[in-house]
Amino acid sequence: MSASDLRKKDEAELKAELLETLKEQFNLRMQQGTGQLARPHLMREARRKVARIKTLIRQRAETKA
Repeated sequence: MSASDLRKKDEAELKAELLETLKEQFNLRMQQGTGQLARPHLMREARRKVARIKTLIRQRAETKA
């Protein structure tokens, strides 16, 4: 999901997306630890997606204040 798609969502949807992505990242980390991770590039994508979502949440909080 691109940053422009994330910008269209409201704060509640962003928080739900963040929670889902963090769960996905955890599952990928567990697969990596057990040697079952077939596509390691997904770790990087999940990490960056979390950063994008957190950045948008912070930016919106700053503009409200």
